[in-house]
Amino acid sequence: MNSQISIQELTRALHRLPGTEQTTERRRALQLFADHGFPGQREEDWKYTDLSSIAKISRTWLSADAEPDGPDLARIHAAMASIDAAWIVFANGSLLRDLSPGLSEPGVSASDAVELDVVAVPNRRDDPLSALNRALSRDGLRLQIKGDNAAARPIGILTLDAAQTAVSSSQVRVDIELAPGSAARFVELHLSTGEHEHYSNCVVNLVANPASSCDYVRIQQRDINHSQTARLNLRLQQDSHVRHAAFDLGGKLTRNDLQVDLVGQGASCVLDGLYFGVPGRHIDNHIRVDHCVGPSTSMQDYRGILTGKCRGVWNGKAVVHKGADGTDATQSNHNLLLSEHAEINAKPELEIYAEDVKCAHGTTVGQLDEQAIYYLRTRGIDESAARRILTGAFAAIIVEKSPIPELLGILNEKVVAELQKIAPGVVS
Repeated sequence: MNSQISIQELTRALHRLPGTEQTTERRRALQLFADHGFPGQREEDWKYTDLSSIAKISRTWLSADAEPDGPDLARIHAAMASIDAAWIVFANGSLLRDLSPGLSEPGVSASDAVELDVVAVPNRRDDPLSALNRALSRDGLRLQIKGDNAAARPIGILTLDAAQTAVSSSQVRVDIELAPGSAARFVELHLSTGEHEHYSNCVVNLVANPASSCDYVRIQQRDINHSQTARLNLRLQQDSHVRHAAFDLGGKLTRNDLQVDLVGQGASCVLDGLYFGVPGRHIDNHIRVDHCVGPSTSMQDYRGILTGKCRGVWNGKAVVHKGADGTDATQSNHNLLLSEHAEINAKPELEIYAEDVKCAHGTTVGQLDEQAIYYLRTRGIDESAARRILTGAFAAIIVEKSPIPELLGILNEKVVAELQKIAPGVVS
């Protein structure tokens, strides 16, 4: 794959952005991405995900020199009404301050994004997609959370991109810092509209300072001809806790990178995910948790439901660094294949350099249990309903673990709608 884009093309794109300057940080990011380009399949972490279609979209967008579509206000208002949250809205990479009441929520301080102190563990190199994001973000946002907002409505981050008139691309960047002892809840919603191809590249950095906590739900429901790469970097200090649940219900090509650095004793994270594959869809989840000190705890539980000719990728890794004694790390991945053409590449990994640890991992790939279907049919349930019950129960395990209980209703609605699309004959 010819994934490189010249520094000249990138610089021209930067000059087109309103109100931006070629700061030292932007120039460094431009050069890093120009030197490396999009990750290729020769790299181990990208072995099963081909970004050539995203590279093509980016070249077309760079050469077009066109302004992005205006915001789809009707879709934005509908999305905001669907979930009770203090919303912050990005449309085609631009922050819509007039539609973002979340910027003025009590205990929330908002400003232009700056580079947060997201610690890099040893031997981690810069990520080229993060560099592309840093270089070409229209509006970066920094949120500082103070006080205990666990009982308040969640802060919503809505990203809605429109590709009605031409091929387009967008970059969204949000930096979040939780003050010591604070608590917050976030829901991140990704939507898109338009017949043309679109590529979205999103980066969220979250620092949880000592004794802080965060519940975070991400919902991705882009149109089938739109692609997204997303990275969430979490840094957890002493006695901080993060619960994260991800639901991938749309898109053509989706790649999610979740990097967690547990750098303080007593830090813990719970990472859950549910993803759906339909014909033509590619969904890749890469999770890495670095236990830099101990004791600390991490739990990963991801499930996939795939049908038709599609591919899922799941790579969950936990690295226990030297001296991180007392670490407790578990990884679990289960996949339900509803078609002989569906494919899943699953790889749980443990890399341990400490002695006093408790670590376990596992993955399963299979179809609906015919004995369970038979059992339900002996109870007077027809085969279609039996398959619907078993498939729904498989997904419900993750849905019901949502760290934000108020979202259970909307999550159930979205999951049922997706099951109706991906499993004809299974869900009536």
